[in-house]
Amino acid sequence: MVMAGRRILITGATDGLGRALAFALAADGDTLIVHGRDPARVAALVEELKAIRPEVAGCVADFTSLDAIRGMAGDLVERRRLDVLVNNAGLGMGGARSETPDGFEAVFQVNCIAGDLLARLCLPLLRRGDDPRVVNVASAAQAPLSFADLQMTNGWSGPFAYGRSKLAQVMSSMDLAERFGDSGVAVNALHPASLMPTKLVIGLFEPASTLGDGVRAVRHLIDLERRRSGEYFSGLTPARAHEQAYDPVARKALRDWLDTHAPSGRGGH
Repeated sequence: MVMAGRRILITGATDGLGRALAFALAADGDTLIVHGRDPARVAALVEELKAIRPEVAGCVADFTSLDAIRGMAGDLVERRRLDVLVNNAGLGMGGARSETPDGFEAVFQVNCIAGDLLARLCLPLLRRGDDPRVVNVASAAQAPLSFADLQMTNGWSGPFAYGRSKLAQVMSSMDLAERFGDSGVAVNALHPASLMPTKLVIGLFEPASTLGDGVRAVRHLIDLERRRSGEYFSGLTPARAHEQAYDPVARKALRDWLDTHAPSGRGGH
């Protein structure tokens, strides 16, 4: 039986999959914290959700700023506990290479660094949660990392940058599952569905799945009754990620890089 009344944080909740997921979970009776980078859009979403579930709050942070992520996590402390963190915010593969104010390639920061840092910062809240878990919304579009040029200063392309960021997100998920193991917090990653009609897809590809397909896949990991951690799913099914995700040397290299360049202030825990 799925427990109602969980406290769930969804990042990137103002449109696409995150928005559809928020309405589905609100209808289930969950208490939501919805994140976005635009204050007006977050406020509008909160008002819409309150018509379904009054217990909803919003938080605003631009994930191209690590300080903004740290500030958002600090504000969450007053919530006392968190049962589920859904790292859904992301950048697509369009446009040209850009760097964030922190000096990192933007797609890599938003899709990997931000969610990893937020999970580490939220660990004290998750530890107090009921059957806590982190669900990282990744993608099947994964490309291998080159640690000689992790920020893709040479040979940048949108699809390759996106694929590398999503493999890094999967690798980070597997690593955090190990690091969080003693805390009881499960961490999993998934490819929710192929080419859903979201802003990351529209204008570049013909949609091949519905938002409902993606919502069902994310809810499957949120609702799993038997605890699983450190896994990668495609839709509702356990799947095999890119081979580099299972290389302990590569995962350690990524973890060392993340701990060095985006420290949580808690030794990564």
